[in-house]
Amino acid sequence: MAEEAILGFLEHNEEIVDSGEFAVEKDISHEDIVKVVKSLHGYGLVVAQKKLGDSIFKIGCQQAMKNKWVEMGKTQVSRKVARVDDNVKALLIKINDGEALIQEDIDALKRRKLISPQIWKGYSVKKGPKYAPKRIKPATDLTRENLQRFEEMPTNNYVESSFWNFDALFQPQQHPARDSHDTFFLREPSTTKTLPEDYVQRVKQIHESGGHGSRGYGYDWKREEANKNLLRTHTTAVSSRMLYALAKKPFEAKRYYSIDRVFRNEAVDRTHLAEFHQIEGLICDRGLSLGDLQGVLHDFFSRLGMSNLRFKPAYNPYTEPSMEIFGYHEGLKKWVEVGNSGMFRPEMLLPMGLPEDVTVIAWGLSLERPTMILYGIDNIRDLFGHKVDLSLIKSNPICRIGL
Repeated sequence: MAEEAILGFLEHNEEIVDSGEFAVEKDISHEDIVKVVKSLHGYGLVVAQKKLGDSIFKIGCQQAMKNKWVEMGKTQVSRKVARVDDNVKALLIKINDGEALIQEDIDALKRRKLISPQIWKGYSVKKGPKYAPKRIKPATDLTRENLQRFEEMPTNNYVESSFWNFDALFQPQQHPARDSHDTFFLREPSTTKTLPEDYVQRVKQIHESGGHGSRGYGYDWKREEANKNLLRTHTTAVSSRMLYALAKKPFEAKRYYSIDRVFRNEAVDRTHLAEFHQIEGLICDRGLSLGDLQGVLHDFFSRLGMSNLRFKPAYNPYTEPSMEIFGYHEGLKKWVEVGNSGMFRPEMLLPMGLPEDVTVIAWGLSLERPTMILYGIDNIRDLFGHKVDLSLIKSNPICRIGL
């Protein structure tokens, strides 16, 4: 009630001059007003300036005894004079009625201990840099409302085939990422047994000789390479499966997301691990642009408290244009890559059977690196892996999903 009253008043007025008077006018306790003002101030919705004043109250009647206006008996108090002309009384009445006194009279009453000062704290309130008529709740804990506009992708299979992890994404079979120095390939079972054959042939065609305006890569595509099993290097493999399933139905716009583990054969150092978590997301619709992608990324990271971002043009086999995303790490004093993004290429989407006018913006973000930036952790091994200090886990709140 207090929050709606404050924000609603500021929508049509420049300033709440005095929070005390405002509380009386709106019939709301001043304590509630102050709590809300402090909360809104913390979020930048209002600018609050503290105001101090003296609230003076009566503490005794000993002066009546001193001037022999009354007489104290054992069980009662009796009047001794018919009329009292008392300047002090007149001053106290003025105080009780909220009238102002000159400083000389205030000092005299203080010396006689008839009054004592009490600090009253109020605020003048103006619109802040993030003012809105209604507070937008920041995304802290995940809630059903946060997630209901996106559909979660199934990421329960860590083992993936090279076809879905690479080939379906228009990544050539001679690409360095498909080398054992970069990818963990399985010995048992070493190959997959089931792939959608009609789709496999369309992917083979686009790799070898192109199509849909593309020249392809001009090499002999080998089925045995596509069959190889591996520990998925990104959850984009799951995105390729979801888009292929979407293409088999009458088209409808979709938003997909996932958060799960991926694996890469990398040298372990302060900012790299052989296994980590990836935040994957994509929006599939008509009329999407690179500006839409940048807007989504800025909104996502700003909700995490990271507004200092840079985008760097990059090359990905399956996105064009492509952008690497960097966030500034205060602890490391340098820009750290936190993700990759882009618009999926027609060579990836059209063989799936998606309409030609459909575009897909997508991003794959690290979970650990933004966390390092936000919490000032300069070694990823302190956050994830067998060297993690368990007290760090026990002393930090867990995110609960409200369903």
